[in-house]
Amino acid sequence: MSEFLAEQAIDLSKILNKAKEEKAKQLPKPKGYKILVTLPPVEETVGESGLLYKTSTMINHEQLLTNVLFVVDMGEMCYTDKERFPNGPWCKKGDFVMCRANTGTRFKIHGTEFRLINDDSVEAVVEDPRGIERAS
Repeated sequence: MSEFLAEQAIDLSKILNKAKEEKAKQLPKPKGYKILVTLPPVEETVGESGLLYKTSTMINHEQLLTNVLFVVDMGEMCYTDKERFPNGPWCKKGDFVMCRANTGTRFKIHGTEFRLINDDSVEAVVEDPRGIERAS
């Protein structure tokens, strides 16, 4: 795992652990064919030097329109339809996945955005989400 992915996994695990510690029962268990995802942390700086900081509005727009998500949990029926998914699951817990912006049911728990998406909303698995931006 690259250094960046390790950092992302640590950041996401801190977020999830904080949510679990504060209100463990608030993190929903996806049912059926739904996948629980969260947004990877957005980098707060721009450029190689890291000296230019993004505004809170810019960060909010990046989060809102992101098409890369992190799989937190999966419902019991995800990818079980052998006709639709003859090659098995398209992703697994812990993967970064790509889907359309604004996909799913959006909600926040303790300031962290989560979404419930359909299993067939996943369009790709992304090994390294750095540098992937939604085209305008």
